[in-house]
Amino acid sequence: MTRLFNILRQAVSAGILLALAVTASADNGPVLSPGHLHLTGSTSERLNIQGVVETDILRPVLEAFHRRYPQITLDYRDASRGDRRDPALVPADVDLLMSSAMAQQYQLANAGLALPLGNGVINPDWPQDARWRDELVGLTHEPLVMVYRRELADIAPPPVDHASLLALLNGKHTALKGRVATYDPARSPTGFMAVAQDVARSQEAWTLFEAMGAADTRLLDATADMLEGLIEGRYLIGYNLIGSYARRAVEAHPELVLQVPTDYALALQRLALIPKTAPHPETARRFLAFITSSEGQQIMTSQTPLGSPLLTCENTNKGEASLEPIQLTPGLLALIDPLKYEALLDRWQTIFGPNDAPLPRAVEGEVE
Repeated sequence: MTRLFNILRQAVSAGILLALAVTASADNGPVLSPGHLHLTGSTSERLNIQGVVETDILRPVLEAFHRRYPQITLDYRDASRGDRRDPALVPADVDLLMSSAMAQQYQLANAGLALPLGNGVINPDWPQDARWRDELVGLTHEPLVMVYRRELADIAPPPVDHASLLALLNGKHTALKGRVATYDPARSPTGFMAVAQDVARSQEAWTLFEAMGAADTRLLDATADMLEGLIEGRYLIGYNLIGSYARRAVEAHPELVLQVPTDYALALQRLALIPKTAPHPETARRFLAFITSSEGQQIMTSQTPLGSPLLTCENTNKGEASLEPIQLTPGLLALIDPLKYEALLDRWQTIFGPNDAPLPRAVEGEVE
């Protein structure tokens, strides 16, 4: 833990913060294919986006933008794929950063490393709780959900909320031993954020985590890893998966069921900012204007599973009235405060045991 504390303390410098956001990934740095989409424009205008969204998920929005502005050469790099990059080799050409590492994105903007989004760029109807100053905007609305295999019903009624999940784990911990999966908060910023937000919202959170520990819950780095194990039948339940990825998997695999907790469901936002080093900030602003427009939102909500901050109670998917968005407030900085980070992980590891990884991914800034 001493080494972890020292690494975290060193990571507050502005240069490293920017490197963390640009290189953020759950499966390491970007590659050309399938994590790279290049659309050639007819002029010298360019837009380079680096995000932590799988390319095929965001493709409908990217292609629609290119149809609207065919003169712009658009290059999208999915930072959730490929081999780990040296932060010293961060690309200098990134115009727009999109990431679910909300705390890291917030700190970048708070540290003065983001350009203004610009007057009139963002849809004026965009919710204020999905914006911070004029530098950060939340583009998605994605619940953290449970996913289970249908044969779980042969053991006990599947859980619908946190209380019923706790009751299931306590009552059937032998049958579920080794067959529950969730994030490893020491290796995933998304996982750490989910644990910290659960603790902030529920007095029973640590009781639930203790029940998970008793069931020998598997701790994984990414939603994709949990979904793979569920599809293959190694796990019966996954907890706190990113709903956008989970929904796509459930549609393709009828043996799986997605459950939005009915008591409360955390909803993360993929935050976008224009870094101060952006070589083409105006095309980045044009993209943000498009994606937050009525046209862009229609594509986002109908052709991708990402969800929109503009969703109202009337058009929210059934069962998602319990969504509680993770707020864009200074409280996010607590998620990367070294002392608070270490204190939460210390308690977590009294339940699950120490993580033997030499360098936790949460420190490196890699996200899903």
